[in-house]
Amino acid sequence: MSDSPAPEKNNGPLWVPCHFETGFTRGEEQIRKVMLRKPRGGELRGLTLQDLLRADVGAILTVLPRISDPIMTVADAESLEADDLAEAGDVITGFFLTSAQKKMVADLQSMS
Repeated sequence: MSDSPAPEKNNGPLWVPCHFETGFTRGEEQIRKVMLRKPRGGELRGLTLQDLLRADVGAILTVLPRISDPIMTVADAESLEADDLAEAGDVITGFFLTSAQKKMVADLQSMS
């Protein structure tokens, strides 16, 4: 039996990179990558999980400013091109997949 302490679980938030084709402009800088954090209950206020799972545009635009780093303004989110908005939606819906669903997606991707 070891005297060393058990490793601590990382209870911090889950951050995932989101890469945009076009991105948005902040001052003179074109931002093409943001980190998105797995949303917590309060950040989902006013939304339904169904809307996020369906990648509803209004739901994505609402939650992006709440979970992004650098923080996106509503105007930043609304200025995204459709393909960039779809990419953000993919990342966001991924936060709600179970382990079994993630494994199934990975298996399907490895087949192609």
